[in-house]
This record gives sequence, C-alpha cells and structure tokens, in this order.
Amino acid sequence: MSQSVDLNADTGESFGPWKMGNDAALLDIVSSANIACGFHAGDPDVMAQTMALAVKNGVGIGAHPGFADLQGFGRRKLHLSHAEVAHLVQYQIGAAQAMARAAGGQVRHLKLHGALSNMASVDADLARACYTAALDVAPDIIIMVLAATAMEDVVRDLGCPYAAEIFADRAYNDDATLVDRSLPGAMIHDADYAAKRIVNMVQKGAIIAESGKHIATRIDTICLHGDTPEAVEIATAVKRELNAAQIDVAMF
Repeated sequence: MSQSVDLNADTGESFGPWKMGNDAALLDIVSSANIACGFHAGDPDVMAQTMALAVKNGVGIGAHPGFADLQGFGRRKLHLSHAEVAHLVQYQIGAAQAMARAAGGQVRHLKLHGALSNMASVDADLARACYTAALDVAPDIIIMVLAATAMEDVVRDLGCPYAAEIFADRAYNDDATLVDRSLPGAMIHDADYAAKRIVNMVQKGAIIAESGKHIATRIDTICLHGDTPEAVEIATAVKRELNAAQIDVAMF
C-alpha cells in the first residue's frame, strides 16, 4: 500500500472497579493509544494494565493528560493559569513515562484530553503553554494536535515533531474545530458512515465540515473515542475501509 495513516484511541479510562470502554479489543485494532494519566480518568493499576497491553500488541503509547476532573471526565472547562496548566501536563507526563517504562515501553506522543484540548485548539497561548511544558520534560515527544487549528500553528512555530489528527466519530465546524458535544449530531454513531467519511477525508487531504466545506490539511492520525458504545465497531469499520482503499494503518 502506497499510503498509510495512524489509527488512535483514547484508552485507560476505567477507574477502580468502574469500567470504561473495551481497551483489550481496541488495542488489537489501533496503532496508537492515548492513555489516561489519572486526572480525568484512570488510576495506577489501570495505567499499568493498559500500558502492558499496548506494549504486548506493539501499539504506540501516548500520554493523555486532562483537567483534574474525574466526575466531569475532563470534559468541563477549568480556567487555570498557564503555569498551573504547564505543571498539570508535566505531572501527568511523568506518571505516564514511569508506568510505560515499568511495562517495558516508552511514551512516544502527547495528546491533550477533552476540555483542555478543545480550549487549546482555539487558544494558541494555552496550546503553547501545554506543549512547551511537555517538551521541557520530554524533548523528543511527538505532539498530537487537532489538524488545522491553533494547535497546529503552535507546533509548527515550535519546530517540534507533531502528528495532525482528525476524528472518526466527531462532526466538524467550518473552522476545523469539533462540534460541541451538547449539539445534535456532534457524535457519529454509525460505523459504516464514519468509515466511509474518514476514507474520503484521507483521500482528499481535507477535513469535511458538517456544512460540506473542505478544509485542506495534513492528516497523520485518525482518532476514535474509547468511551463510546460503538468504539470497537467504528474502529473495525474504519480500519477495514482504509485497507480496502489501499491505505495502510500504521504508527506515525
């Protein structure tokens, strides 16, 4: 296959006896995993189990830091100073690095979670605070960004390695940001539709917004959310349709 793209999923989001998602099934499909670091979800045991499974399956490990908001699953906006956000990111990267090393792996990439990610996608100063903090403690880390947003502008300016991400299970606004989850149609639940839509985007090198607008962009990785009931079905369909279109799924 002449073209390849990474497929990533948010994982490690269970907590104690409470289970979120089917990480075992997802980590048998995706090529990269964004693993929660205990602030928005996850705990040390869940991190250890998820890291070990990622290493076993040859899946790239990413730190997935979010706001310290377990009850809100990191999807509620918290207005912190840039120093506070920098420390929050560094703290969680440190935890991820230690747990990955203990599992015989290493953290390859960073992806912000939930509200922190959405806020950084429209606030270049916030994105810069997060990314410079990460690079200060992990200079070789690959920064995963929402494609064609302020995040990508920042990493290009920083000159660091990055991966531009699009979403299989989320609708887009005309500015390449994600449609707010509170709005109808924000989440895509139909696996076949999601898969065909993603292949179309990858082939055209563009995000296709709900309005039909095409936003030209680099596409390195495709995300699906591990906490949705259809996550495994969507991941399977996306990988199948990509392969049918002669697009290989491989780690960036």
